[in-house]
Formats: sequence, structure tokens, C-alpha cells
Amino acid sequence: MLAGLLENKILLTALIAWALAQGLKLPIMSFIQRRWNWSVLLSAGGMPSSHAALIVSCANAIGLWQGYNSPLFALGAAMAMIVLYDAAGVRRQAGIHAARINFLFEELLQGHPWDEEELREVLGHTPLEVLAGAMLGIGVSTLIWALWR
Repeated sequence: MLAGLLENKILLTALIAWALAQGLKLPIMSFIQRRWNWSVLLSAGGMPSSHAALIVSCANAIGLWQGYNSPLFALGAAMAMIVLYDAAGVRRQAGIHAARINFLFEELLQGHPWDEEELREVLGHTPLEVLAGAMLGIGVSTLIWALWR
């Protein structure tokens, strides 16, 4: 079973795109924040979207290896639409809500100790982060397909 997974070019392509996107977050965020923040390697959100890179590279790899007219590509494309919408829409709004709730707690409880952990505010992506992840996914899958076919 493990050998079969390691031979699955579509899965490997998606994982490579995900790892590359996740790895790119460190230098990009370090440049923006002017300090190294190793936690971005394991966190949600940020530039580029690793969710978008993973699902778009998987869908594109299915199209390249199986054909863009295959039912598997249709499923991959539909899943990509859901993930991209969720990354830039629902999860982004949840992050905005978390930021506002944290602000309200800070304002209401100023001067009082608060032991509760703050809500995570970086849950989703901006449309630019999602677009960058999607473009990375297309690029990685196309390059790997050209090398491995």
C-alpha cells in the first residue's frame, strides 16, 4: 500500500505543491514582519495559501494525467472550488470575527486579568493569497507533469 502511495504522481504532485507553499510562508512573512517566525510553517493563513496550492495542483494534475474531460477532473475541479471559496470566504470571515471579539474582550476587560486564550485570528486567506496558492499549484503540477510523463 505504501509503495502504491509513493508511486501516485498526482498525490505526490499535490503534496509537493503544499510543502512548497507552506515553505514559502517563512521567507515571505519574515520579509514582511522583519523577523523570523518559524511558527508560520505550521499555521493556517498566510501567503501563499497552501490549501489552494494543494487542491489546485491536485485537480490540474488529474486533468493533465487523466484528461480534462474525465469525471475525476470534474470532481477535483468541484473540490477546488469549494476549498478556494472556503479559504477566502468562510474562514476569512471567521478570522475577522475572531479579531473583533478579541478586541471587545480587551476593551471590556482592560485592567482585569483574563486567563482565556485569545481566539485565532489568522484562519483564512485574502483573495490574493488564494490566487497565489492556486497559481503555484498550477505551476507545480504542470512542471511535474512535464518532468514525469
